[in-house]
Amino acid sequence: MFTGIIEELGEVVSIEEIGDSSRIRLRGPVVCSGAKHGDSIAVNGVCLTVVDSPEELAAGSGEFSADVMAETLHRSSLGALRPGSRVNLERAMALGARLGGHLVQGHVDATGELLSRAPGDLDADGTPRWEVLRFSLPQSITRYLVEKGSITVDGVSLTVVDAALDSFSVSLIPATLELTTLGAKSVGDPVNLEVDVLAKYVERLLDTRTLPDHLAKDAS
Repeated sequence: MFTGIIEELGEVVSIEEIGDSSRIRLRGPVVCSGAKHGDSIAVNGVCLTVVDSPEELAAGSGEFSADVMAETLHRSSLGALRPGSRVNLERAMALGARLGGHLVQGHVDATGELLSRAPGDLDADGTPRWEVLRFSLPQSITRYLVEKGSITVDGVSLTVVDAALDSFSVSLIPATLELTTLGAKSVGDPVNLEVDVLAKYVERLLDTRTLPDHLAKDAS
């Protein structure tokens, strides 16, 4: 489980294709600090597992490797990564730590793309105080978004400003623009989207088709 608060901007070092899957090596000194074989690290919002041996991690290179299955490459934007690509990195949250964002699983629900970006109010020197970004929204997850609700974009926990049927917008402060990949995104770039898991659980609980027969009869 993650929080959507990015710990550092990492970089893809290399990508090795292994059949229909890939092994990605990434540089991220912060998330590698104290990392162990089998630990979970979110890469652009995708939960990946550290596969390096204890000896490799002890070498202190600040790099780690993760295997990415064909299903993950197909359902996320990780297949578009290349050596040198910048990525958002976050270690799994520690039990009892502050939850700065919202509960994020690292399981991508769909991909979207950046449709537009526009500056908000300007400081006296002309520097934007924030930017408004709009992303496309696949129909399969439209029902999970609500105004002022949470969504994860490339691993970043964000608040929805407005949710249309086929798009949504978010406002990003300078710190988010500087410390995540969202600051350098261009119109047309793909992003990984994960909706608030609580919305999906509520939908499941309210769907009488998933209830035991005796409860479904009472609900009808």
